Amino acid sequence: MKITTKVAHFTSPLYLESGRILEPYDIIYETYGTLNESKDNVILICHALSGSHHAAGLYEGDRKPGWWDGLIGDGKAIDTNKYYVICSNVIGSCFGSTGPMSDMYPSNEPYRLKFPVVTIKDMVKAQMHLLSSLGIHKVKSIIGGSMGGMQALQFAVDYPNFAKSIIALATTYATRPWAIAFNKVAMEAIRKDPRFNNGNYDKNEFKERGCDGLAIGRIAGHISYLSPDSMEDKFGRRYVATDGLFELFGRYEVERYMEYNTSNFSKMFDPLSYLYIIKAINTFNLSRGYESLHEAILRIKANVHLISFKGDLLFLPREMEHIAKMLKRNGQNYSYHQIDSDYGHDAFLVELDKFKDIITEILENE
Repeated sequence: MKITTKVAHFTSPLYLESGRILEPYDIIYETYGTLNESKDNVILICHALSGSHHAAGLYEGDRKPGWWDGLIGDGKAIDTNKYYVICSNVIGSCFGSTGPMSDMYPSNEPYRLKFPVVTIKDMVKAQMHLLSSLGIHKVKSIIGGSMGGMQALQFAVDYPNFAKSIIALATTYATRPWAIAFNKVAMEAIRKDPRFNNGNYDKNEFKERGCDGLAIGRIAGHISYLSPDSMEDKFGRRYVATDGLFELFGRYEVERYMEYNTSNFSKMFDPLSYLYIIKAINTFNLSRGYESLHEAILRIKANVHLISFKGDLLFLPREMEHIAKMLKRNGQNYSYHQIDSDYGHDAFLVELDKFKDIITEILENE
């Protein structure tokens, strides 16, 4: 599989939903496979909160491949022998696209909290600028899960003629209070971490020790990404063998797992970027800018394919069912699949075998 990583630099202004302007800005992106002569084999992949442009394949020296490597590649569900796959890092993130720790032109000082609030709609608009700069004005499909699914649906509404099909997994039409509440834990934990210092920390401050506030907030996130059944299967009531049961801070295996994973995450993800991205998730509402959700959905011309997961407690299956019912009532082309899974929200990243054939079939039939 041919992998290429590039950074696109834009000097033209990006007009944001808030009324503010981002100028200039960079978007880092990765491509897989080969663009055909007619440019009609393009598939755009949209990533979730903690994802990046590195969706598949291995970088030299790395042990861990891209976050959707099980789906994207030669002979896989998103077959790079057939399709030219593009995945870009969203603006506001910390993996190479312009975000809060990027330099605020014309100074060499980072934006920090002066970075404008960005929305899912802004992320999509920036990606449209990227694709246009690459001479791509239509794609075969846009695919994403969770926040990536929000982007896919936003593309379908805002740019009705751009994609032939949309495949949205484990997502919603508007973020509900349950998800916003989990994000609030992360926001407050980060803000109250003394080392966060109101965003005035050194760029390399957390690379060795991590950000305690982000680690705590990420624990809340992890709880929402799993389910009671998956936690029971994975950990049960097993106790850490080296800890004493009657030690106050002795741990169950589930506690050690949370500590280990969230501590590592807080060393690699910028806390300001985390705050800006969860704000974008919280403010997601497909109907904003239109008279109603019905009016927004009615704009869609692409074939919409929705995939939910039974055990998802973050974005409940009924939220995706609501979109499916509206599409059906409008006579629009759609399919809806609920995957029998007890894993939780992260099933779209983990249980690929349960839905990869659905994606293969959709792409082959479009």
